[in-house]
Amino acid sequence: MTTAEEARSDWRERIHKPSGDVAAVAEVALAAPQGLRMRAGAGHVTLEWEPVDGAIGYLVHKAVGGGEFVTTKQRDVDVPQVPSPRFVDTALVPGETVRYVVAAVAGMDVTGPFCAPIAAAAAVVPSVPPKVSVSVRADVRERQLPRPWRYMIGSEHLSYSLSQDTTGGRPIGAELTEALRLVHDEIGVETVRAHAILCDDLGVYREVDGEPVHDFTGVDAVYDSIRSIGLRPIVEIGYMPRDLASDPTKTVFGYEAIVSPPTSYERWGDLVAALTRHLVDRYGLEEVRDHWAFEVWNEANLEVFWSGTPEEFFRLYDVTAAAVKSVDPGLRVGGPSSAANGWVRELLAHVRESGAALDFVTTHTYGNAPLDWRPVLAQYGKADVPVWWTEWGPTPTHFHGIGDGAFGATFLLHGMKSSAGRLDALAHWVASDHFEELGTPPRLFHGGFGLLTVGNLRKPRYWALDLLNRLGDHELAASVGGDTAGVEAWAARHDDGRIGVLVWNGTLNQAQAGGARELTRTVELDVTGLPEGVPYRLVHHRIDEQHSNIQAVWREHSSADWPQGEEWEALRAANVLDELEGERAHGGGPVVFELPMPGVSYVELIPEP
Repeated sequence: MTTAEEARSDWRERIHKPSGDVAAVAEVALAAPQGLRMRAGAGHVTLEWEPVDGAIGYLVHKAVGGGEFVTTKQRDVDVPQVPSPRFVDTALVPGETVRYVVAAVAGMDVTGPFCAPIAAAAAVVPSVPPKVSVSVRADVRERQLPRPWRYMIGSEHLSYSLSQDTTGGRPIGAELTEALRLVHDEIGVETVRAHAILCDDLGVYREVDGEPVHDFTGVDAVYDSIRSIGLRPIVEIGYMPRDLASDPTKTVFGYEAIVSPPTSYERWGDLVAALTRHLVDRYGLEEVRDHWAFEVWNEANLEVFWSGTPEEFFRLYDVTAAAVKSVDPGLRVGGPSSAANGWVRELLAHVRESGAALDFVTTHTYGNAPLDWRPVLAQYGKADVPVWWTEWGPTPTHFHGIGDGAFGATFLLHGMKSSAGRLDALAHWVASDHFEELGTPPRLFHGGFGLLTVGNLRKPRYWALDLLNRLGDHELAASVGGDTAGVEAWAARHDDGRIGVLVWNGTLNQAQAGGARELTRTVELDVTGLPEGVPYRLVHHRIDEQHSNIQAVWREHSSADWPQGEEWEALRAANVLDELEGERAHGGGPVVFELPMPGVSYVELIPEP
C-alpha cells in the first residue's frame, strides 16, 4: 500500500493535469449577454442579465478600480461559471468601485464574447442588519417539489464497508454501513455510487495460465450489504484489475487503484459482460434494469485517473457500453463521469459517430452550483437523457475543512435549489468521513467530505439535507425582496396542510465561510393564503455557528483529536437539530428573525387538529 503522504504528494502533483487533448467539436456561436444590471447592497453587489440561447452557464470577470478584469474563480473551486443569469459578489470592500463583464459558455472550452462593462460599489454597512422580505403564497402551488438530493449519494469504495479496522477508535465498516443506512432512512436517498468495484481487493479478475478467471464473491458481499439497508448501487465500472492492466504501475490513492487502459479490450468487455450478467442473475433482471445503472470509469479527463489517451477512453466507453447492453438492451449505461464538466460535449459527439449507447450523462463539480447541460443535450438529439452530477460538494480538496460548519449547509441548499427541475440527481460526495483515499482521518473534524463524522455525528450539511427532506410535495410560490445579498427561500406544503419554509443566508466566497457581519439580515417572513379559521402552531429550527453545529460543540469542549469514552455520548446528546425558539401559536402576521451569514432557518406552520 502507498503511504498517506506518498498518496497526497502524488495527488497534489497530478490532480490538475489533463489526460490529453480531445478532438475539437463543432463550434457554437454565442451572443454576448444583454441587459447587464446591478443592485448594490450592504456587503454585496448582485448582477443580473438576460439568458443567452445555447448557454450552459456564464463566466463573470471583475476589475477593482482601474485594474484589469480577472476571473471570479476561487482557489478551491474547479468551475467558476455559474448556471443562471445571476451572480452575487460578496468579496467586496464597502464603497470601493468594481467593474464587471459577463460572457456565456456552451462548454468548458466554448466561451462567447463578453458584454459591455458595468460599474458598481457595495453599500456602506449600516449599524443594524438590513431587512429582507420573504413572501410565501400558501394557496399557489408551483409544481411537484423536485428532490435532486434523493436519487444518489457518494461513498468511499464500498469494500471499505467490510473493513474490521478502526479510525479514532471507531469501527470503520460498521459505521460506514450505518452512515449509508441513515441517509437512506432519514433523507430518502435511493442509490449509492462509489469507486473501485473492479479493484483487486475484491478479487474479480485474475489470469491463470494466461486465461481469465472471474470471481464476483467480493462484489456480492458488498452489494448484498448495500441492498440489506435499502440502497441500490450505481455501478461505477472501474478501476483496472492488475492482471488486465497494460501498466499496473499507474495508480491513484493510498489503496493503489490502477488507472491504465486494459491489455485487451476484448477481455475487458468480457469482464464487464460477465459482471453485468452475474448481477442480473443474482438480483433479477427487473431489479437491475429498473433501479440500477452502470457508469463508465471515473474522471478519465484527468491524468491522475486515466493514464491512457482520450481516444483510448472513448474506446473503453464503447466496449463497456456494448458489454452492458449485450446482457439486456434495457440496462442503463452512461458517462463520461468527468471532472469539472469535462468531456461532456466530446462524449456526445463521439457516441453520435460510434453509435454507442448513452442512457444518462454524468459529470462532477465542486464549490459551485452545477451548470445546465440541457442546451447541449438538445443540440445532440439527447434532450430526454437524464443528467446526473455523480460527485458534488463544497470542495474537491481532501482535509480542506470548508464544509464542516454552517457554510457547508448554506452551500448545499443553494446548489440543490439551483438544480431543482433541471437535473435528475445531485449526488453529495460523500456520506461518511470514513474515507481513506489520501489517508484515514487524523482527527474528528479534519475537513472530511462526509455528511457524517467518524462516529456518525451529523454535520450542518446533514441537517440541511434533513430539512430539505422535510419539505412537502407541493412547491409553493415564494419571493425574496429587499437587500437580499445571499438570502434565498424554498417553500412547500404537505397534503395534511403543514407548510415548511426554508430560508438561508449564504455566499460562494469561501473567505467568508466563518461569517461576515455585513451580510447579516433581518428577515420578515410572511405566509399568506392560509385557510381562514385554521389555527397554526409555529416551529423554528436553525443552523448557524451556535445552532445544530456539532463542530462548534466539540471545539468549545476539547482541543483533543478524538473524543474518549463518555465524550462520545455527550456529543451525541448535543448532536440535535436545534430550535431557535420554543414551539408557539402562529398569530398570523409576519415572522421576524435575524439571520446571520452563514445561517439557515426552517419555519414550519402546523395546523391544529
